[in-house]
Amino acid sequence: MRVWNYIINRMIGVHPRALLEFDDQEPQLQNEIREMMKGFDSPREFYVGRLTEGIATLGAAFYPKRVIVRLSDFKSNEYANLVGGERYEPDEENPMLGFRGAGRYVSDSFRDCFALECEAVKRVRNDMGLTNVEIMIPFVRTVDQAKAVVEELARQGLKRGENGLKIIMM
Repeated sequence: MRVWNYIINRMIGVHPRALLEFDDQEPQLQNEIREMMKGFDSPREFYVGRLTEGIATLGAAFYPKRVIVRLSDFKSNEYANLVGGERYEPDEENPMLGFRGAGRYVSDSFRDCFALECEAVKRVRNDMGLTNVEIMIPFVRTVDQAKAVVEELARQGLKRGENGLKIIMM
């Protein structure tokens, strides 16, 4: 299911880097983000908590049937449209072929944002027991990129095969 982008767009609405660098934002942007994340203890918890909530809803609805969740696949222009996003995204001539999917996950500029996504998946699978949730990695361009993403997932505590985790590439 392609719900990840929906969750980020509709339930979060803020660029993950803007949340990770919340203290560095302009006061007006901080106030806007504070308003959006009411009820959460921190910007990080807001992002991870909302992702967890959305994924868990799907996983629970179809349990025990497998649910394939496609991780974030925003194009740079779509990330730029999120609150605080313009500051962090490149202006690409063709975002459809640009900085997105697997390449984004393993880049130095997005790796810690990807770690937030991994944390949400771990909560759903490990803490909530919804091991029917599997992950799909979008826009994998090369075998080396696929290997790098699998290694990064393992570093983040999502090792293929562990607790039945399946990782699908596209």
